[in-house]
Amino acid sequence: MSYDLLLKDGHVIDPASGRDGVADVAFKDGKVAQVADGISGADAKDVRSAAGFYVVPGLIDLHAHVYVGGTTYGVEPDQLGRMSGTTTVVDAGSAGAANIRGLIDHQQRLTDVRILAFVNLAFPGIYGDLRAVHIAEASDLHLLNVPHVVRTLKKWPDSVVGIKIRIGRSSTAALGAMPLHLAIAASEQAGNAPVMAHIGADMPPRLEDILDPLRKGDIVTHCYTPKMNKPLDTKGKLRDCMVAGRERGVIMDVGHGAGSFGFDVCRTMLELGFTPDVISSDVHLYSADGPAYDVLVTMSKFLCLGLPLVDVIRAATSAPAAAMRRTDIGSLKVGAAGDAVLLEIKKGPVVYVDAIGQEMRADQRLVPRGVVLGGKWWSDGMPPALGGKK
Repeated sequence: MSYDLLLKDGHVIDPASGRDGVADVAFKDGKVAQVADGISGADAKDVRSAAGFYVVPGLIDLHAHVYVGGTTYGVEPDQLGRMSGTTTVVDAGSAGAANIRGLIDHQQRLTDVRILAFVNLAFPGIYGDLRAVHIAEASDLHLLNVPHVVRTLKKWPDSVVGIKIRIGRSSTAALGAMPLHLAIAASEQAGNAPVMAHIGADMPPRLEDILDPLRKGDIVTHCYTPKMNKPLDTKGKLRDCMVAGRERGVIMDVGHGAGSFGFDVCRTMLELGFTPDVISSDVHLYSADGPAYDVLVTMSKFLCLGLPLVDVIRAATSAPAAAMRRTDIGSLKVGAAGDAVLLEIKKGPVVYVDAIGQEMRADQRLVPRGVVLGGKWWSDGMPPALGGKK
């Protein structure tokens, strides 16, 4: 067989298939064609050495904001992909039913990386500007139109993967948790698509009012928030609603962002055995230059916090794919989308910062050394400097 691209001698980590060892990976017609030892370079048009690097599925950022021009928060998805090895970026609610087509149709035409989306329950999506013109998009019942959301999910089943709703005083105001129940109702009418619920920094509503309605397969994002609605009680123990949510299958997503991840909260939760299901960045205009940067930097923080490398990779590949109920991405299985990233664990001093300004000094971070997109070599990678700036 003639391959379009062959990666030789890399250490393949593919949690979806349980592979963890040196192997070659071949791509043809935009898909993974073979993963095996000793694939001949004579059978490939393009041969790249991956020796000394980890070869993993293309990273999936389950919570990002990339609707450039459609909202003030969007960051360039291709730039993000090259810097971090993200080959699938999932926009978490930038667009509502009113403007989702601009994201999944027009934005995708301008972008190489794959764009998927959670449609915002609020008809116009997230609009205004966090630091200039703040508008609570889910505070007005006139904007929370269930039929439009249901139609959106049914019209674009390959691109719209679920419903996003931000719950908290800054987004739902006096409506409290009511919009979450509307989002769940829309999901039920559209075949039980997953609902992603954002934990707001301030009450109302309480964390219990956000977690308790969520069903198996729904997603709670900002699960390590250090703000008022944090998942630990005053004694440093996990709140009952977090434990109950995990037990019934609610997916726990990091969603770092500009204000939703704290080292102290995370360390305590990891010590209690509460590891993330999904690692995502919540990268947007106000977190792209720090403290979140991108999903790979967020993954690096968890690596330095002691989460094993295989689990870190799983949380940004097969786990987010499963959360979206996708079998075509997040894996290097034969027939999967031909997306991969070459990673190196770069040694050297680095200072990480969380969303409330606390620092963590460490000696390693993950950097990209090459990106494969659609079965072809796409980028040599643009690893960030160890000082914490791009």
